[in-house]
Amino acid sequence: MGVRKDLKQARQRGDLADRISVETVRDAHGTVREARSPALVPAPVTGSVADLPFTNAAEAPDAVVLRRRRGGTWRPVTAAAFAREVTATAKGLIAAGLEPGGRVAVMSRTRYEWAVLDFAIWAAGGETVPVYATSSPEQIEWIVRDSGTRFVFAETPQNAEAVRTATEGHTDPPHIRQLEGGEGDDALAALAALGRDVPEEEVTKRRGTLTPGSTATVCYTSGTTGRPKGCVLTHANLHAEAANTVELLHPVFRAVTGQAASTLLFLPLAHILGRTIQIACLMARIELGHWPSIKPDELRPALKEFRPTFLVGVPYLFEKIHATGRATAERIGRGASYDRAHRIAVRFGQAHLDRFLGRGKGPGARLYAAWALYDLLVYRRVRKELGGRTRYAISGGSPLDRDLNLFFYAAGIMIYEGYGLTETTAAATVVPPLGPRPGTVGRPVPGAAVRIADDGEVLVKGGIVFGAYWNDPRATDAALTDGWFATGDLGSLDEDGYLTITGRKKDLLVTSGGKNVSPAVLEDRLRSRPPVGQCVVVGDNRPYVAALITLDPEDVAHWLHVRGLPAGTPLAELVHDDRLRADVQKAVDFANEVVSRAESIRAFRLVEGEFTEENGLLTPSLKVKRQAVAEAYAAEIEALYGG
Repeated sequence: MGVRKDLKQARQRGDLADRISVETVRDAHGTVREARSPALVPAPVTGSVADLPFTNAAEAPDAVVLRRRRGGTWRPVTAAAFAREVTATAKGLIAAGLEPGGRVAVMSRTRYEWAVLDFAIWAAGGETVPVYATSSPEQIEWIVRDSGTRFVFAETPQNAEAVRTATEGHTDPPHIRQLEGGEGDDALAALAALGRDVPEEEVTKRRGTLTPGSTATVCYTSGTTGRPKGCVLTHANLHAEAANTVELLHPVFRAVTGQAASTLLFLPLAHILGRTIQIACLMARIELGHWPSIKPDELRPALKEFRPTFLVGVPYLFEKIHATGRATAERIGRGASYDRAHRIAVRFGQAHLDRFLGRGKGPGARLYAAWALYDLLVYRRVRKELGGRTRYAISGGSPLDRDLNLFFYAAGIMIYEGYGLTETTAAATVVPPLGPRPGTVGRPVPGAAVRIADDGEVLVKGGIVFGAYWNDPRATDAALTDGWFATGDLGSLDEDGYLTITGRKKDLLVTSGGKNVSPAVLEDRLRSRPPVGQCVVVGDNRPYVAALITLDPEDVAHWLHVRGLPAGTPLAELVHDDRLRADVQKAVDFANEVVSRAESIRAFRLVEGEFTEENGLLTPSLKVKRQAVAEAYAAEIEALYGG
């Protein structure tokens, strides 16, 4: 039974049963308005997260804390070796002129050198400013100028040139260093050589001046609307997030798997979730590898090589793995069988979960038999796609379709959802390991509280909440009130303190008939069904709700192959194909199942091309820039309403 049997055994253990406790507060009508969770780890009074590599080296020098891909293989990096490399890089930064409190930008995809630089910057007394490798010249110019960054590490010649071009008009342009070569050895080796004469005592001294309240990073929001804002996050913020989530999750994961934990990090390290996962792994001495791409076709081979025990991803990854399985089945004429395997998985997963939570008898004999058959035919292949050892995954960024969550649960992989923002140092809520509840994003992380305002907005308070926006007191005052951060998201709390996100406050649509519609619910379900790629639901001040929909290139290629149509059929022709539109209509019908008729999508328009980072319609964290799409497709939106 794999993960399901292990979860049952873990729940029976008294020391693991209650890893999180929540106190709820109700209003006069009995509705839960607030949920609070006490911290599992006390807030530090001295030191910083910069100490982590050195603590590991002192306590367990031979422990493998990272694995680095070199020469086509994953090579172990011990705690002692990592601390030495961090020290050598920190000495180089000091020799290059980094002053205590100085800011260093890193513009790179996820890779081992990112980890070295992050901890080296801190060890040298500096502050890290992450920059997405796909950032536009305008974003680069703003972040460098606004943060006062003096040094920039760029991954590729193209990244370095982009920084150089963007900042050439600055009075004092930043010093740019490139991570040369496929492995980035040259830049770090050059820094180590530069700092050879700097005494190690200087690194120890600078690191010793850092306190929990020292700024660790100025992390800019992804900027779905307007100019990105720099969130000032302290070492205490990072510690509160990493330490409490490790204490909540790791003992259960370790006990269940019965083996050393490991994960392959492929989320962008410019995103705060990737950074906090990296810190948490080093804190718990979980073996960590880095991979530069989240694209499923590029990621799957790495997962099979690395074979992680758990993953942290976004719904897009799980949607694509599921869609790829169906496409493979269709190619061999077994599409209907895969669809039945999906339905069986959802029924089995729900029944099994009900029994685990003590609210049902569990799957019957016939359902068990059907599950066993499809475990041989389908579900084991899903596990293989994730490396074969993965039993857990954490999903964030946007809601994961509940049926998809149950599908993976039946396949032997428990996906825990979480919710958070840059301003909350990543996760503000997470599903507790022994209290899964698909369809929610969990309870407040230990040490945090969640409140629902009168208008439905989600508010967050605790050690994970940032203290200010960089150089923007007006925005800070607007976002923080008595320590409560106004997230801009809408949600509700159930009687057990689990949060459900229902949409984005600023995205709320009001039709001309006065109906309030949250587009996120419809968009999330639409994207989970092929051949939909990206989509935007519209209808503000309009008579009904409609949608702009792009087609996923892989799904389109598969659709053409199955029907024996030419592979090069242009999109301009396909968007008007009645057969393809009928398949998209099925996705629309699936989305409409969860809303009333007044909120449902009445019309849709297939558009050519894709929403991407490159064309400015997606953020690096794969969120749609709604305003940019509305401007780019203004004519198509008008056409939806007969304009």
